[in-house]
Amino acid sequence: MTLFSDKNDIYSHQVRIVLAEKGVPYEIENVMLGSISEDLLELNSYGNIPTLVDRELVLFNPRIIMEYLDERFPHPPLMPVYPVSRGQCRLNIYSIEQDWYAQIDLVNKNPESAEGKKALAQLKEDILALAPVFAAKPYFMSDDFSLVDCYIAPLLWRMQLLGVKFTGATAKPINTYMTRVFQRDSFIQSVGGEAPKHLMDDKD
Repeated sequence: MTLFSDKNDIYSHQVRIVLAEKGVPYEIENVMLGSISEDLLELNSYGNIPTLVDRELVLFNPRIIMEYLDERFPHPPLMPVYPVSRGQCRLNIYSIEQDWYAQIDLVNKNPESAEGKKALAQLKEDILALAPVFAAKPYFMSDDFSLVDCYIAPLLWRMQLLGVKFTGATAKPINTYMTRVFQRDSFIQSVGGEAPKHLMDDKD
């Protein structure tokens, strides 16, 4: 199994977390965003990442890749067992893609632009508004780590790298969530380093 990935690409990061959660051995082909890889183009005419190659199968949409991995390697499960819960999980993922990832995509185009700064501020505000949701369960709307968290964790990590801090009493559940997720073995593996020191461990 081979993953074409960019270490700075937030969508590649999602897939790396899932692979680490599943404990799947794989090779990684590092591809810089904006560069053209002939090997990748031979497999995926779009040339986009992440792209997963599993024997004769080539997949190149992050959500398709992650759901495939969860079905291909069922333990530990990253989706609920029951159809209603699975539907809710997929709806949460869709909402995160449409709302939060739409904002971070604008930021990633040019973090220093007026549009990028506005999008980042709006994203922070939107996440803070859901502090009670983060407080209700150990993971996002769940007692167990799920694919939803595989979407949220790279987003929050990217925001932290951009200097975003969630401060104040209302932010505590978000900081607690970040610390919990960032300290998971799968997350540590996904960023390729030691356990990251959470920058927002204040008690406010």
